[in-house]
Amino acid sequence: MMKLAIMQPYFVPYIGYFQLMAAVDRFVLFDDVSFINRGWINRNRILVGGREHMITMPLRGASQNQLINQIALSDDNSWRSKLLKTIEQSYRKAPFYAETMPLVKDILSCPETMLAPYLRFSLAALNAWLELPCQFVASSAQYENKDYKGAQRILDICRQEQAGVYVNAPGGKDLYAPADFAALGMQLRFLKPRLDEYAQGGTTFMPGLSIIDVLMHQGRATTRQALFAAELE
Repeated sequence: MMKLAIMQPYFVPYIGYFQLMAAVDRFVLFDDVSFINRGWINRNRILVGGREHMITMPLRGASQNQLINQIALSDDNSWRSKLLKTIEQSYRKAPFYAETMPLVKDILSCPETMLAPYLRFSLAALNAWLELPCQFVASSAQYENKDYKGAQRILDICRQEQAGVYVNAPGGKDLYAPADFAALGMQLRFLKPRLDEYAQGGTTFMPGLSIIDVLMHQGRATTRQALFAAELE
């Protein structure tokens, strides 16, 4: 029974995003929906000097009137080297710095100039690094159903994919009705993320930071194990 998830592409997201990837066979990157200002599409959080710090990919003329796949990255590429330097300085004493930095450099050196393909590249790189079996597909390249709205579009994607189970983040509990999926012969399940505490170099534990923080402190093998610890409700 094929399991499917659908999520907007996020920039180096928190571990719960990858726990959702680990729970499904096919993962749809919802890249032809409206951009969300001050969301997680082009920014995330890491530790700098033991404190939470927001990292952001600068965009060119982004607004909530545009779709994610219509937005370009800033013409000024200096943000890549600045962010790389910030990560290097912040995590150079982390136990898995040497293991993780080549991946970070690979992501930040991606030459894509548009937001959506850049995010697809970075998520695919992380997916491969963590050896997850799910396949990616971009909604903009596949379904031709942009006229559908809300749950109707999600249901249509599930129908086209012939999914047996649709897995959503817990925030969707108020958006979707199990009966609507059952009418199409599908199950609706919700992932309960598991954000276990881990050592962050002596600071008070801050959950939900970018996967970069988890990899720097836990390493690839332990992080991968944690991806399969989340529960489906």
